[in-house]
Amino acid sequence: MIQKIKDLMSFPPLTSLHGEKVDDLILYVHYLMGALFLVWIVYFVYVLFRFRSGANPKASYTGYTGHVSTYMEVGVAVIEGILLVGLAIPLWRNAADEFPQERDAKGALIVDKEGKPAVTVVRVTAQQFNWNFRYPGKDGFFGKQDLKFVSNDNKFGIDPADPNAKDDVTPPLGEMAVPVNKPVIIRLTSMDVIHNYAVHPMRIMQDAIPGVSIATHFTPLKEGKYQITCAQLCGNSHYFMKGALNVLSQDKYDAWLAEKSKGAATTLE
Repeated sequence: MIQKIKDLMSFPPLTSLHGEKVDDLILYVHYLMGALFLVWIVYFVYVLFRFRSGANPKASYTGYTGHVSTYMEVGVAVIEGILLVGLAIPLWRNAADEFPQERDAKGALIVDKEGKPAVTVVRVTAQQFNWNFRYPGKDGFFGKQDLKFVSNDNKFGIDPADPNAKDDVTPPLGEMAVPVNKPVIIRLTSMDVIHNYAVHPMRIMQDAIPGVSIATHFTPLKEGKYQITCAQLCGNSHYFMKGALNVLSQDKYDAWLAEKSKGAATTLE
């Protein structure tokens, strides 16, 4: 029944692990808004009838002295409190508490049974009006960044002397890929103004703020190509700021990363 209602509301296809809880919260908020709409419409019609001029030829300077509206307002506040405490806060808490671990206590990468990194980490840098993505190389470490290294040829400020930067992978603008059924950590920032990284089927939406690195995560459950959009008005070509998130099998992802890494050695030249 709930799924049929979601279909009627034209929810985007759900393709992430945490997305169902997000949808449930949105659905319950719509239930509350729908109930409020109906109740206030009924109340409005009642007031038009009860206080019509024919039944009240003489104006009353006292007005209505009952407490129905107060009870209704308290009831709405209680329901909103239940949604906040019972759904919204636990959803946020679980997202924070269940943040995937990239490394163990000794600083070593956590790997799966096939020896692959258990978590995919991507640095996402927004700029007017494109998305930049960067992946660590086989060593699992990103190259160090510093503002003093920023130039026309090194817009990320990568330290050219850092050996960890030599194998970092920078795909073409707007092109991102991750393996299916594996947690993804995004470290998000911006080069200019505030943007917002949004992939609606993944139920992920996070602001990209200049000078701040914000981490968020999701786990894709279905292979496919999904559109990345900017959900924050960021300039006159905001509508043009799009990218592609490709969710691939592990084998296809490995092949994709290997293909993109062929140019890794030239990214700092």
